[in-house]
Amino acid sequence: MFTPKIPPPDTAPTPGTSLVPPLTGLVHPPACTCHHTPTATAPVPAAPPARPAVRFTPGSLLVAAAGGTAVVLVVGTVLVSMLLATAITAASVALCAVVLRSLVNRPNNR
Repeated sequence: MFTPKIPPPDTAPTPGTSLVPPLTGLVHPPACTCHHTPTATAPVPAAPPARPAVRFTPGSLLVAAAGGTAVVLVVGTVLVSMLLATAITAASVALCAVVLRSLVNRPNNR
């Protein structure tokens, strides 16, 4: 049931052959039946001028540097606060474990 069904070698297509037969003998009628000579092709419109490269002024570089610094400081603050919250939680869980262990081991010494 779970074994793959591989076709026998005589029915499998070979790498050099195609499953689709080639189209032969098809003749398309011409687009129009008026026997005129083709005229000169229309001139190709000129490409639009290339966009100018981005130029940074000293002010924009200063704004970009300040923005990057602000992003780094905000992300760093969030990550440090998450780490601190994890450390406080771990310490409180450890303290609770110590208190529970002392209560379970010595119930008569309260």
